[in-house]
Amino acid sequence: MIAVTGASGFVGQALCSSLLAQGRAVRPLLRAAAPTTAHSATVADIGPDTDWSTALSGVSAVVHCAARVHVMQDSAGDPMAAFRRVNVAGTRRLAQQATALGVRRLVYLSSLKVHGEHTPPGTRFSVQDAPHPLDAYGLSKWEAEQALWDVARDTGLEVVVVRPPLVYGRGVKANFLSLMRLVARGVPLPLGLVDNRRSLLALDNLTDLLTRCLDQPEAAGQTFLASDNHDLSTAELIRLLAAAMGRPTRLLPVPVAWLHTAGRLTGRQGQVERLTGSLQVDIGHTTKVLDWTPRLTVEQGLRMAVQDVVK
Repeated sequence: MIAVTGASGFVGQALCSSLLAQGRAVRPLLRAAAPTTAHSATVADIGPDTDWSTALSGVSAVVHCAARVHVMQDSAGDPMAAFRRVNVAGTRRLAQQATALGVRRLVYLSSLKVHGEHTPPGTRFSVQDAPHPLDAYGLSKWEAEQALWDVARDTGLEVVVVRPPLVYGRGVKANFLSLMRLVARGVPLPLGLVDNRRSLLALDNLTDLLTRCLDQPEAAGQTFLASDNHDLSTAELIRLLAAAMGRPTRLLPVPVAWLHTAGRLTGRQGQVERLTGSLQVDIGHTTKVLDWTPRLTVEQGLRMAVQDVVK
């Protein structure tokens, strides 16, 4: 039996569907407020005192997708404390109870934010690079990884860590959805001169990798970076989105320096940095250890992602 935390979320829901389609026994773990399914179990808010005993009974492996996620405007009085309560203390509690209940392996969905926000031109983050998180979310993910390795050393729990970049696919939300909607409406975008490179990961490629991490003996004790292995500039991403939607590409050749000036004047410098900066990963370690390659190309992944937008 495989338990999946955060099973109502973007990644968790897709992973549960994929595992069930393979005939695997899956127990989706949901927050008490979330709608339940026939085989799911509910847990209270994740934290240092969460009782996982019922949810993990009879479970041999856990994929931990649930987390307090990064938000642009955090309403918490102390965001770092809130992140640490859920992502660090909650993850440690899950691992401790999991191993006490006989769980063999825990696959942790971390984040590329553990490494940082940008890579200099021509460079990539690799699994050997020292972590350098720059915000509370990234720091909490890094600290959660350390908590898991502590439990693994003390108990023998097999821990696997996956650090994905931006994940896209059908049902994606936030900035990626906003970009798709702009492209679908034919809005001219001032990004035609952006020549950055960013690694992305299709949702189906991530669920395939997580499944490999559940099954491969070689995965235990390892940290993996992931991507579609086809990095894109923002301009190229927009062209591919437009092609997937059957829409014309409307890109304006605005100098990147002008975009940064506009970002500073409007308080959107962070958004401009994400659109114009590079963030690339090296997945060589992942492909070598797991004998894994992405199942979907970028073009295939984007065609799946736009399905609901172009209805």
